[in-house]
Amino acid sequence: MSWIDWTILLLTLTAIVWYGTWKTRKNATLESYLKGNNEENWYTIGLSIMATQASAITFLSATGQGYESGMGFVQFYFGLPLAMIFIAVFFLPIYYRLKVFTAYEFLENRFDYRVRAYTALLFLISRGLAAGITIYAPAIILSSLFEWDLKLTCVGIGILVIIYTVSGGSRAVSLTQKWQMGIIMTGMFIAFYYILKAIPADFSFTESVNMAGELGKMKVVNYDFDVKEKYNIWAGLTGGFFLFLSYFGTDQSQVQRYLGGKSLKASRLGLMFNGIFKIPMQFFIVFVGVMLFVAYQFNQPPIIFNDSDVSKTVLQDPELLEKEKDYRLVFEEKKELMFSYKEAPSIEKMQDIKALHLEQLQIRADYQEQLMILDKNYNSKDGDYVFLSFVLKYLPHGLIGLLLAVILSAAMSSTAGELNALASTTTVDFYRKYFKKGENEDEVRTSRFITVIWGGVAIFVALIAGLFENLIELVNILGSLFYGTILGVFLVAFFFKKISAGPTFIAAIIAEIVVVSTFITTKMVDDFEIGYLWYNLIGSLFVILLSMSFQLIINNKIKQ
Repeated sequence: MSWIDWTILLLTLTAIVWYGTWKTRKNATLESYLKGNNEENWYTIGLSIMATQASAITFLSATGQGYESGMGFVQFYFGLPLAMIFIAVFFLPIYYRLKVFTAYEFLENRFDYRVRAYTALLFLISRGLAAGITIYAPAIILSSLFEWDLKLTCVGIGILVIIYTVSGGSRAVSLTQKWQMGIIMTGMFIAFYYILKAIPADFSFTESVNMAGELGKMKVVNYDFDVKEKYNIWAGLTGGFFLFLSYFGTDQSQVQRYLGGKSLKASRLGLMFNGIFKIPMQFFIVFVGVMLFVAYQFNQPPIIFNDSDVSKTVLQDPELLEKEKDYRLVFEEKKELMFSYKEAPSIEKMQDIKALHLEQLQIRADYQEQLMILDKNYNSKDGDYVFLSFVLKYLPHGLIGLLLAVILSAAMSSTAGELNALASTTTVDFYRKYFKKGENEDEVRTSRFITVIWGGVAIFVALIAGLFENLIELVNILGSLFYGTILGVFLVAFFFKKISAGPTFIAAIIAEIVVVSTFITTKMVDDFEIGYLWYNLIGSLFVILLSMSFQLIINNKIKQ
């Protein structure tokens, strides 16, 4: 990176931290620190909700998903608009009427403190782990690409987020997220422009999209029902609906964003804003990956996208060099055939293009297999490096710094929302109940201290995250392992008024055991793995059905 890139990167991040800290420097009460004195308008709420969910993983992994697998990932979001409507109609009025700081306060009013504490604890576990992973995911990629020390990168990102989250609280997070979303989307549009620019002028935009479709990247909807499939329309509309219903309706990192709204109407409009614009935003991000795939049909892609951890000696292995030569020859032959296809399209030529594309993928797979034999530490899953690899090679200096600011802004935005929610839940649902010493105690200072502690926990998780595998996929399934149970408790609370605390508490414990046990068991059995979206439905149904059964048993005993 040049000095221009470093300057733009540091100025952008410093400005975000300074702005959030300065605008919210006078927070004096817990109301202002955790809820921003209910001053947020609808578009700030909507952008903040979107920014909290859109971590760096979204922009790195979603573009990688588009490059490798095509547009099918968008189905993950199909249940989102329905979930937004459901929350706006049923959840929000109750939260506003009770004037709660956290979603879990409602559960004590409806059931008892056991149910509230257990549900809040599930949230703290899942979100505490996720906060660490949202720091680790961009840190490992940035440190690999730029040869930064991984641990120092994790600590640096974590400290930067802690500073303005502690200084400004919920309002600082919301205000800075509004600007971060602007920076993020500006950066993505600039990158998209340069991706299109990398496609030869002979190919129009329509022809490029058609080429992506011919090579299997433009299938948005998969109607085949298969519980093993992660992304199809059924998983998106059912499992996705329950996931987003729980995430936006019961996860404090999201609930806190709209609890700070000026009014019920403002919060509802913020949710609808998210419901309307989130799918197009994700469609665009995945589409960026698809068009990057097209660009790499005319500009030879690296045979591997991340070789920073591989020794230069290993890369000079004769067998690897021979495979690189084969890879280059197949690419050039396919490229020439694509230009020929444009001039005189035919089914035979397209079949030859597809055959050469498969041959190119096979050479790459063989290369990675040989590389893993030579270097045991090599990780063949490098889809998350595709977008950054293009940015570093094809974008001019200055814009590289801006795109890195985009990635770090997304990491900061998501992590800040999570830390703020973790502090709110710990302060309100546990500290106030067990540890508060008196009415005059400075709760803002305590909440800030708790934020620092959770920030330390997140950094610690990020530092030890290398002990585990598949972290970027893990961040997507973590929520599904907990959200179903949490949502089930809330659905019982809202719609099954005759079910009491005891049956609900026991049902929630059993349901979580069932979900985690099923996940572990199916992972150990070949060809039996369940798509993670379905766990949201499984957890919710188990809580509802078990609590109904236990309540029925209790009622029958009373009658006897």
